[in-house]
Amino acid sequence: DETAPLSNATDTNNKPSSVPHHQPNHHPRWQYPSEQQFYNAMRKKGYRPPVESIPSVLQIHNAVNERSWVQLCKWEKELHNNQDPKLVKFVGRPKDLSPRAWWNSRVFMTQEPFDRHDWYVEDAEGGEPRRYVIDFYEGKEKTGDISSALASA
Repeated sequence: DETAPLSNATDTNNKPSSVPHHQPNHHPRWQYPSEQQFYNAMRKKGYRPPVESIPSVLQIHNAVNERSWVQLCKWEKELHNNQDPKLVKFVGRPKDLSPRAWWNSRVFMTQEPFDRHDWYVEDAEGGEPRRYVIDFYEGKEKTGDISSALASA
């Protein structure tokens, strides 16, 4: 079974993020998955995480996404003068390599990322949303080396 209830009394409520939604009448902020939703998603991807690890893994997941959003906001302000960015959509693509990840792993023989997130940010002037592709790698972060690529939507 790809989804199964967690055996302990696990949180089934979503948690609000700090990431503003581009349609505030939908939800003013994007919602993080509950522990149960996160566990089910991991099982659907073929992972079998220990149930007791889910709360801490989800905390790390949410913290990484918060940090990613802070970086995206910085890029939006510096590159596009967008002082109040809002997220249009978010797509997890763990099986797809970004062009940079493909190049690095095939040409330079580096490790492939374990996950990829495509973040679509609303254009402040009404244009098409901008896509930010963020690759996630195992191991220590290299200071100043953020593996991401900016692409037009």
